[in-house]
Amino acid sequence: MSEESRGRGRRAATRRRRKPPRRRGLTLAAWIAAGVVLLGGLGLGWVYFKLNGNLKSVDIDGALGKDRPANIDNGSMDILVLGSDSRDGANRAYGADDGGSARSDTAMIIHLYEGHKQASVVSIPRDTMLPRPACDTGKGKTNPGSRRAQFNEAFTIGGAACAVKTVETMSGIRMDHYIEVDFTGFKKIIDNLGGVQLTTTKPIKDDGSHLDLPAGSHKLNGEQSLGLVRTRKSVGDGGDLGRIQLQQAFIKALIKQVKGIGVFESPKKLYGLADSATSAITTDKALGGVKSLAGFAQGLQGISAENMHMITLPVGRDPLDKDRVVPLAKDSKLVWDALLADRPIPAEATQHSSGDKSTAGSIVQ
Repeated sequence: MSEESRGRGRRAATRRRRKPPRRRGLTLAAWIAAGVVLLGGLGLGWVYFKLNGNLKSVDIDGALGKDRPANIDNGSMDILVLGSDSRDGANRAYGADDGGSARSDTAMIIHLYEGHKQASVVSIPRDTMLPRPACDTGKGKTNPGSRRAQFNEAFTIGGAACAVKTVETMSGIRMDHYIEVDFTGFKKIIDNLGGVQLTTTKPIKDDGSHLDLPAGSHKLNGEQSLGLVRTRKSVGDGGDLGRIQLQQAFIKALIKQVKGIGVFESPKKLYGLADSATSAITTDKALGGVKSLAGFAQGLQGISAENMHMITLPVGRDPLDKDRVVPLAKDSKLVWDALLADRPIPAEATQHSSGDKSTAGSIVQ
């Protein structure tokens, strides 16, 4: 970790996390798990053990030790959310795995401000070129790192711990939690939710994601929703930056629907959602039990789509590879400094970025 990153962590050490509030959360999968409390109250306590057995967790703290930014106390919280493109099991339907390991197809840092009523989301393009720190490969060996590596390769090399370490090295911000969702799990969650209602302002036909939607109102099932968030070539700039804007628009549409749906009124529907959600995600060890996950999740109820500020990490075209991007140092620092101090991200942070510039985000409403 660079001295600059360590310095930012130390300078903010008196400004960050107070004793964290009991209600926390932001992701759909985690929020659904909160309903386990109601299931137990209805005499279905055995469900707790079933759902608890679904959960998979990774000991991030144990893997990274003390080589991390300071754990600062100001009431805020930072969560790294990854969408895995593993082609294992049912995910093989989405293509062959080039090398036998998953990559982080989607990456977002979610910053919950003190009080957990507002959030900022920073999407990291998977093709971002940056320094990667040394990481344990999990096979008794250590990868020495690289001065120039593609961001999503960190997950391939060292799994969740290496992805977290790469993000922390880049930002100087300690990740409080980690949540990973895979392709198949995402589909099941959407299907058990009953689909997602949204409107497309123009037709989308993408050979890569196999999505074919006319303009108009749609209720997307899990397969179609996955196709939408994977769509790239037919929207915006035809690359990852346009896809990120499409993903962000979809997430806001999804949150609006979830907040208006009465899943807690139907134990059967709630169980299906909780079962698919807990089977779909991998978390850090602190969230590796249903009780912890449910307590973490309840805070989502206080955050609406209107209270989420979503941006792409400020990036520019990589001078060495036109198909890659690199972080804009000064602009990215504005983002990280704001989050460290629990302040809103200033508008000037994204003025020079190649991200958030295409029309892709306006396609979904």
